[in-house]
Amino acid sequence: MNITPKDKIESLASAAANGDRQAFCELYGLFKDRLYRYALYKLRDPQMAEDAVSETVLAAWKDICRLRSGAAFSVWIYRILSNRCNSILTAEIKKRDSLERVYRNTESSSETEIRTVELQQALDILSEENRQIVLLSVIAGLSSKDIAELTGLKDSTVRSRLSRSLAQMREYLS
Repeated sequence: MNITPKDKIESLASAAANGDRQAFCELYGLFKDRLYRYALYKLRDPQMAEDAVSETVLAAWKDICRLRSGAAFSVWIYRILSNRCNSILTAEIKKRDSLERVYRNTESSSETEIRTVELQQALDILSEENRQIVLLSVIAGLSSKDIAELTGLKDSTVRSRLSRSLAQMREYLS
């Protein structure tokens, strides 16, 4: 019998919810890069992204016993991360005079950093809700069904918004 990645996540999440630290560590290993990339695109600051992921993982470990099913882990962990990122952004906005400083773009000769800035600018043309859908799909790797559960939208609405948003971004980048 082949174990799919989804089955593995469900099994590890269920074990972690029952107090298995090793299972939780394995889950973290499976999600850490995608969690970081999501936070980085949302916060646009490597240190804040690392902090958001660290705080998310600590909160997840603390509350994993409340997870209703192992199958819900992906949506659950991204909900925690999204809320944490939103809290960090709110705190940063309060600390600074304007949102412009939160989203500052630094000059760089690195081609990778230039592409990152261009992608961030393309994300900026989207509404907050559509940006969230794109990030959850592309960066977090969640399915439209999972995104629908997380956002409260219909699965078909998520798919159409994702398609339109990606088309908008492609047009902006061309």
